[in-house]
Amino acid sequence: MSIGLEHYLVLSAIVFSIGLYGVLTKRNAIIILMCLELMLNAVNITMVAFSRYIVPTLLTGQVFAIFIIVVAAAEVAVGVAIILAIYRGIEDIDITKINLLKW
Repeated sequence: MSIGLEHYLVLSAIVFSIGLYGVLTKRNAIIILMCLELMLNAVNITMVAFSRYIVPTLLTGQVFAIFIIVVAAAEVAVGVAIILAIYRGIEDIDITKINLLKW
């Protein structure tokens, strides 16, 4: 039995669901960033799987995955910088207690 496209899509759906659950239920800002990374990695799995099984001679899925990884790295850098700035001000990273953007 070989691994087909469906297996990769199921794996991607499971990883994306775990990330979505974490984003919607967790209150720690660092955990939310990690769950966003899980969601982006699920998209990467899907892109590479479709590229491999639909157009195996082209590397379009892999190229898009590299762009997604670059954007994710930039997102983490900005997100961690914002979280550190908030932590220095109020010494808590619980997102329910952060109301700096209200006023």
